[in-house]
Amino acid sequence: MRVVFAGTPEVAVPALDAIAESGHQLVGVVTRPDAPSGRGRKLVASPVAQRAEELGVPVLKPAHPKDPEFQAELKALEPDCCPVVAYGALLPQSALDIPVHGWVNLHFSILPAWRGAAPVQHALWAGDEVTGATTFRIVRELDAGPTFGVVTETVRVTDTAGDLLGRLAESGAGLLVATLDGIEDGSLEAREQPADGVSFAPKILVEDAEVDWTEPAVAVDRRVRACTPGPGAWSTYAGERIKIGPVSVADDREHLEPGVLEVTKNAVYVGTATAPVRLGEVKAFGKKQMQAADWARGVRVASGETFGG
Repeated sequence: MRVVFAGTPEVAVPALDAIAESGHQLVGVVTRPDAPSGRGRKLVASPVAQRAEELGVPVLKPAHPKDPEFQAELKALEPDCCPVVAYGALLPQSALDIPVHGWVNLHFSILPAWRGAAPVQHALWAGDEVTGATTFRIVRELDAGPTFGVVTETVRVTDTAGDLLGRLAESGAGLLVATLDGIEDGSLEAREQPADGVSFAPKILVEDAEVDWTEPAVAVDRRVRACTPGPGAWSTYAGERIKIGPVSVADDREHLEPGVLEVTKNAVYVGTATAPVRLGEVKAFGKKQMQAADWARGVRVASGETFGG
């Protein structure tokens, strides 16, 4: 089939590569416009755009996919299908109608669970033991289109959102190519999603990532891992924001009141509603990321001081 791939961040690159190496004809790529990045705020092409240029594939960067000029360019490419991974813009019906077989999205959850922008983060935060990825035909309702296929992935106890998303990006790339194969040869038929089991995964904001030390240790651990690497879990110390890397539950330590710090030679513990947690790496404003014990020595944190309000 003639396909035009749509995607933007690094997580979409494995699928782009898999399609480029498949038997399908990759005739174009759609991605978000170049965006300011770094201290100089220079315009930088998306990871998908950069990879497409390396592959020698034409790249379209519409300000919005409803733009008539973009839709005319897409029609000229005559796509049979448009596979999508984390494109980042809502597609109007006029764009959805262009390819013969529609737009087929790779979504990083087992639909209908965790529809929305942050399915992996919410799966970790909720404590799901198994998650996965689903291919489905895009319709106007959010992540509600009929599904083609699923892969599953066991959630590991130390997984961050970055870890889990990385594995799903690789396994999902294979699923997306297999879906395109099945659409082409007629062996795959899309099935409507069940009405039961729908849950939503809205984007996690910076304010959502503030650690609540009055929660149980397990909940603190889940929040931190779900928010790593982005937007980054955080708390405050002496009025300054401190980014918190993954923690570990210290069931063998004596109870500490929520937010209270215990500093030893090689570790920093923080109290929660249940067991304390041991901090991993932390990052103070304007400083490099470092082990919590090194941070505590540098700013002379004393046992009995507190994180948070």
